[in-house]
Amino acid sequence: MSGKLSMVYVTGNENKAKRFNDSLGLDIEHHSADVDELQSLDVREVVEHKVKGAYDQLKQPVIVEDTFFVVNAMGRLPGPLIKWFLEEVGPEGIMKMTEGFTDKSAFAGSIFAYYDGERLEIIESRIKGVLADRTYEYENGWGFDSLFIPDGFSTVASTLSDDKYKEYYARVKPFAELRKFLDSL
Repeated sequence: MSGKLSMVYVTGNENKAKRFNDSLGLDIEHHSADVDELQSLDVREVVEHKVKGAYDQLKQPVIVEDTFFVVNAMGRLPGPLIKWFLEEVGPEGIMKMTEGFTDKSAFAGSIFAYYDGERLEIIESRIKGVLADRTYEYENGWGFDSLFIPDGFSTVASTLSDDKYKEYYARVKPFAELRKFLDSL
């Protein structure tokens, strides 16, 4: 598959769109869409609502994504609500919420959804890990990268070298599975 594909990756973030295309090795156009985000702890429900809303708005095949972070001792929280947790209390607030927990296990993940008006395809990945003993500074990645030590790594994701962060990023985001699906279209 080469050239521009006849679908749209929905994001208003130019850097995110560039990383998306670089990671897939494709050139997929991107657009911003003002889609109501469903508030639910079920990330599949959230992304299905988002992708169908984007399709209704743009009237062409679309891909959307959502990210989630779960602290197992908190049930399914923060889950896909991580963005709002980070905006409201920051990584430090999440650490304070977990102070009394003995179970520090967590997982992070990403989910892509494709919809063309008929076919819905959802591709999800996740990586297990644990909460760090404190938050760390971060410049790249997501806010939870400053407090999450992914399995197979010795430090929080935000302090990984560029090469190690790319390895982590590829495990969080299911790019290989998405590319395989797109190649099948």
